[in-house]
Amino acid sequence: METRMMDPQNSERKGNAMKIKISGFILCGLLILSCGGTFDPHQMLSDDQVSRLSGKARVTRDATGAVQREVLSAQQISALLDKVKNTRAEAVTEREVAVLQTSLGPIVIAFYTHAAPEHGKSFKRLIRAGYFDQTAFHRIIDDFVIQGGDILTRDGDPENDGTGNPGYFLKAEFNDIPHDLGILSMARSQDPNSGGSQFFICLSRERTAQLDGKYTVFGKVIGGLDTVLKLGKVETVPNKRGEKSQPATPVYIERAIMVKR
Repeated sequence: METRMMDPQNSERKGNAMKIKISGFILCGLLILSCGGTFDPHQMLSDDQVSRLSGKARVTRDATGAVQREVLSAQQISALLDKVKNTRAEAVTEREVAVLQTSLGPIVIAFYTHAAPEHGKSFKRLIRAGYFDQTAFHRIIDDFVIQGGDILTRDGDPENDGTGNPGYFLKAEFNDIPHDLGILSMARSQDPNSGGSQFFICLSRERTAQLDGKYTVFGKVIGGLDTVLKLGKVETVPNKRGEKSQPATPVYIERAIMVKR
């Protein structure tokens, strides 16, 4: 049997290499924990983060800095609904957010992908089809909600605002997430399964607690809450039903996009 003498220097080199390897594993583990393991999709964003994300929702403005809204004909609306129909519905991923660039500033929304997956999927589909672009917030009640997402706010006839849909309806995904300030929920008629594209964002807790469990919560504003509150303070006039909720001057979504953080 051959006997080999151990080289002390070689042993030391192997020991050092092993220490480096172990240190590398520890460092990788710490990086995973700090970068991925503690990721909270609903954590509020900084102003810089909101600015960076909203910068991706580029819009064309005129000399005054405004976006010229185009009134759509019945044929154009029908074509847009066909585009929605032909846009594939895909699940929202953990790091995806919706950016609504409004006429009063940006709003960034994260989704509750486990509590209401189909609602998030539908919202993403509508955004990718360009459905929300230039649609108005047609119903605003201070300390209650701002409501938008109706394609008929683009047809030039304010009498039918609040009656449009994307050509399909969603089954309710009621959950136990409370309707707090900044919560995104799906508007509907008396039928629980009549949600489509119209959504609302809560402006308080006191007046919206009554909605818990009756409307599908599917997202949360994580950036631009100041924009939401600003929208809630716009001047309103009575609508056709006598409710003082119609903005005196149109406020709207200039462009909506889905992006990854």
